[in-house]
Amino acid sequence: MDLRNGFDIKRYIRTIPDYPKKGVQFRDITTLLSDPHGFRAGVDELMWPFLRVDIDYVVGIEARGFILGGAIAHELGKGFVPIRKKGKLPGKTIGKEYQLEYGVDRIEMHSDAIKQGDKILLIDDLIATGGTAIAAAELLQESGADIVAAAFVVDLPDLGGSEKLRAKGVKLHTLVEFEGD
Repeated sequence: MDLRNGFDIKRYIRTIPDYPKKGVQFRDITTLLSDPHGFRAGVDELMWPFLRVDIDYVVGIEARGFILGGAIAHELGKGFVPIRKKGKLPGKTIGKEYQLEYGVDRIEMHSDAIKQGDKILLIDDLIATGGTAIAAAELLQESGADIVAAAFVVDLPDLGGSEKLRAKGVKLHTLVEFEGD
């Protein structure tokens, strides 16, 4: 898929077979981020649909969502709010547990980070099964936020996460898709 000015983001994403376990094709965006043109293209393509949209905060999911979300927040002139794994934030937090294929995990944000009616752009690098993104969306919605959209560099549509997130009423913007897992 060629994006604006013919830049093909997909070719900058490395696939690592059998990581983190046998049979998984890990889509690694660090190769996109390490290329100055790739990083710029990724941030720009995630951000451009929202240039004229009323957004209060960009929220990034740990960890690659911090890199992308921070850059997008800077470019849009908005604040950045991190959603982190359990126990990583110093202040009073609220959280949401979600199911993993091998157990349960929890994400958290500061309890005072989002106010009723804040308009949010949610950012992460990839959506696969949707567990983390759905938990983040639910956490934000329970805080009273209005999620304008969620944006990801990579969608793995065969794993169903993007459809599950849409079913929760969240609009999605993704840059590239990879078949399979």
